[in-house]
Amino acid sequence: MVKDQHTGRKIAIGALLAGAVGYITGILTAPKSGQETREDLAEKVSELKDEAAEQLQDLRDELDELVKDAKDKTMALSAKAREEFNEAVVAAKDAKNKSGAVLKAFKAGEAKDPELNKAIKQAKQAKKNLSKYFKS
Repeated sequence: MVKDQHTGRKIAIGALLAGAVGYITGILTAPKSGQETREDLAEKVSELKDEAAEQLQDLRDELDELVKDAKDKTMALSAKAREEFNEAVVAAKDAKNKSGAVLKAFKAGEAKDPELNKAIKQAKQAKKNLSKYFKS
C-alpha cells in the first residue's frame, strides 16, 4: 500500500509539473502585454508554491505517522526479542541441567544411548538458540 501511495504521488507531482510547464508556455505565447504576463506568472508561481507547501506538509504528516508506527513496532519487537531471549536462557539452563543429569546417569550405567543422544540434541539446540542473541 505504501508503494502504491508513492507511485500515485510521483504521478501527481509529474502531472502538476507538466501542467505548470504547459501553463507557463501558454502564458508566454499568449498575446498579452509584458505586465499582464508577469502578473499571471507571479500568480501561478504563488499557487504552485502553495500547492508544493501543502504536499510537503502532507508528506511530513505521513512520515510522522510512519515514524510513530516504526517506534511502536520496534518497542513491540524489542519486548518480543527480550521474551524470546529469556525463553532461550531458560531452555539453555534446562538443557544444561538435563544433560548433566543424563551424563551422570550414563557414566553410572543407568542411562541408555537414546537418552544421551536426546540430551545432546537438546543441549545443541539450546546453545544454537542462545548464541544467536550474542552474534548480533
